[in-house]
Amino acid sequence: MKLFVCGCCSNLVYFENRTCERCGNALGYLAASNRMYALRRRGGKWHSLGPSKQVFRFCANAEHEACNWLIPANCSDALCPACRHNRTIPCLAIDENLFRWRKLELARHHLIYGLLRLRLPLQTRQENPDAGLVFDTLAGDPEVPGDEVRTGHQDGVIVMNLAEADDVVRERRRTELGEPYRTLLGHFRHEIGHYYWLRLVHDSPWADAFRDCFGDERRDYAEALAKYYADGPPADWRARFVSAYASAHPWEDFAETWAHFLHIVDTLEMAGSFGLRVDPGVTDEAAYRAEVDLDPRAADSVDQLVRRWLPIAGAVNSLNRCMGQPDLYPFVLSAEVIRKLGFVHGVIHHRESSGGPEPPGVGRVM
Repeated sequence: MKLFVCGCCSNLVYFENRTCERCGNALGYLAASNRMYALRRRGGKWHSLGPSKQVFRFCANAEHEACNWLIPANCSDALCPACRHNRTIPCLAIDENLFRWRKLELARHHLIYGLLRLRLPLQTRQENPDAGLVFDTLAGDPEVPGDEVRTGHQDGVIVMNLAEADDVVRERRRTELGEPYRTLLGHFRHEIGHYYWLRLVHDSPWADAFRDCFGDERRDYAEALAKYYADGPPADWRARFVSAYASAHPWEDFAETWAHFLHIVDTLEMAGSFGLRVDPGVTDEAAYRAEVDLDPRAADSVDQLVRRWLPIAGAVNSLNRCMGQPDLYPFVLSAEVIRKLGFVHGVIHHRESSGGPEPPGVGRVM
C-alpha cells in the first residue's frame, strides 16, 4: 500500500479516504492507474479535477459506502475490479450486517490492491468458470446449532464469516486459539494463499520443490488438522514455521507463508512511501539499519525484502510497546521460514518463465 495525494489540492490522502479533508472534494481510486482522483459531480457523472480530465462512475457498492473505486464512464461494468469477485453478500437491510460488511470490504479491497500490484491472475467465475475467484460473505447464527459459518477456501470459493468483523468475537477467538495476530486482512491473505496454491503450484513444475520446502500435501488433511487441535504444534515449530497453525499441514504452511509475504511487501511499500528509515544510534550493526530504497514488489530476491523488513518491524514493534499496544508483527522469521518465503517469491515472480520456474533458493539475512 502507498500514500496518495488529492488531485485538486495535493493534500495527503489514504487508500480508504472517500473525501479530501482539506478541499472537501470526493475521492475515488482507479485500479488501472493506481491513482486516487479528486472528483466533482456534473450532469450525473464524476469529473476528475487537476491536469487529468476524465469522467468516471463509482462502483455500485459506493451506494453502501463499501467501495471508493472508480469505473470509466464509458465502461458498461457496474462493479469495480475488486467488487466483481463478490458472489454472496449478507442482507444489508440489517444495520449490523451492513456495518460489519463494510469492514470486511475494506480489508478485501486492500487484498485485491496487493494482488493487482503483484500482477497475479484474477479472473471471475464469468471469465473462468472452472478457476475464477469468488467470495461468499455469510452471516450465520452462532446461537443456532449447525448454522456457524466456517471461514475457508475450496475450489476458488473463499467463504468469510461476517461475525469476524465483530471486534469482540474476533478477539475472543484469537485468545481461545492462542493466536498472536488475527485480523480481517490476515484472513483474506491466508485464504487467498490456498487459492493461489491451487492455481500456481498444484500440478505445476513447482510441485516437487513445494514438497521439498513445505512437505507432502498428500497427507490426509482432516487427520492432520484433528491431530493439530488435539496435540498442538511440535515443540520446535518456531524454528520451522511462521506460526503454530502453519505446522498443521503443508497446505496451511503455504497459506500462512503466502499471507506473510503479502504482509511484508505491502507494509514495506507503505514504509517506503513515508520515506521511513531505521538507523538506531546505539549500535553500528548493519543488521539493525534499513530504508526502503526499492519497490518491494520488484525485489530480485526475498533476501532484499527480509534485510529491510526485520529492522523496520523491530522499530515499529518498539513504538507499539511504548503505547502499551501489542507488537505490530509478533513473529520470528527463522532461516527455514525465510526459505519458504523465498519459494513464494519465486512462484509469484517466475511463474511465467518460458524456461520453466527457477528453483527457490534458501533465503538468508544479509
